[in-house]
Amino acid sequence: MERQELRTRILKAYGANDSETEELLAYNENAFKTANLEPPISFPLAPEPHVATWENYRAEATEKGTFETLKKRLIQLQFPIQAGISQTEAYRGATRRGIPVESMAEATGLVLTQPEGLQLIIHQSLAGTIPVLIAGNREDFVLLVQALTTKNEPKPVPASMGACMVAGFNNWDRIRQYRQQWEANHPDYTGEASWMAEFKRLIPKKELYQDRFMILSQGLYSDVSAQDIGVSEAEWLRLSLVIRLEHECTHYFTRRLFNSMRNNPLDELIADYRGIVAAIGDYRADWFLRFMGLESFPNYRQGGRLQNYRGSLSPGSFKILQSLVVSAARNLEAFERQLLKRINPAAMVTTLCCLTLEELASDAVDIAADTSIRTFDTIVET
Repeated sequence: MERQELRTRILKAYGANDSETEELLAYNENAFKTANLEPPISFPLAPEPHVATWENYRAEATEKGTFETLKKRLIQLQFPIQAGISQTEAYRGATRRGIPVESMAEATGLVLTQPEGLQLIIHQSLAGTIPVLIAGNREDFVLLVQALTTKNEPKPVPASMGACMVAGFNNWDRIRQYRQQWEANHPDYTGEASWMAEFKRLIPKKELYQDRFMILSQGLYSDVSAQDIGVSEAEWLRLSLVIRLEHECTHYFTRRLFNSMRNNPLDELIADYRGIVAAIGDYRADWFLRFMGLESFPNYRQGGRLQNYRGSLSPGSFKILQSLVVSAARNLEAFERQLLKRINPAAMVTTLCCLTLEELASDAVDIAADTSIRTFDTIVET
């Protein structure tokens, strides 16, 4: 049976009509390019080029503080959060052309409520080391997300969002370092015209100036209370940070290996799976469903994370999606228990990335997953 036919049959079994089936087939299409894997693959992966620069930031931050160190390097931290600021000539010049901000009246600086609480760590993940910013409180997390991902515009950040992956970030500090080195190596090429010619050659080499890093909050994961989870407040805050960090590292893993990292229920299921296992050693489907707002399924709790990924799904399709997510989570819990931890994390994540949400929600998921996981366990090295 072809995959599309199988997925169609599963959706029909969940009550989807023809239009809902077509909508969900497109929505749940697997975007992970797992066929490109070439064994053997050694984990952790080598760090990306920008990590060395951030390691220098980390070293300086131990003496001068993280916020003081970064606001000299990341231009966006020189501007406040203000509606319309991204359209000003000053902001556009600073962030698009690297114009110094010293004489800009608009560059009054980002004001954190707890700047001394900002932390920078260089975290070792399966996908390689990655810089991680940990905000001192929720308000500062929102401010950092707005500054570094929404061009300092005061766009809303959902309460259930506690982490953010920043990718493709143009780091003008790295560009300045590149220019200094280039000029030192080419003393005969002086003047702005010579540099602009070299800058045009630099633009296609994004690895030399674009960074990837995470921003994390220290709040409750998915805005779920400790009472709902059944642990103390202090313990839940500790676990929340572990889940959040590993969740984002899993997105990083799929981006580097499979060229995909989406706001999609399948991605979130896989990332939360790794986060929960990293925090407590076992997968808890009930935790994941509460994070999604599905703890009382078939009722959906407004404010749950699932609505963040709904996109333009029709009401009928969104209801069927909820059923798929519930079944997939429960199937994953059962399958993980069968494995008895005999599989390495990289192979497990790779296996899940080979499936669709419909397949994970089907009764035969354990057969398909078991076959794939044994295959991937032979081509990864940790």
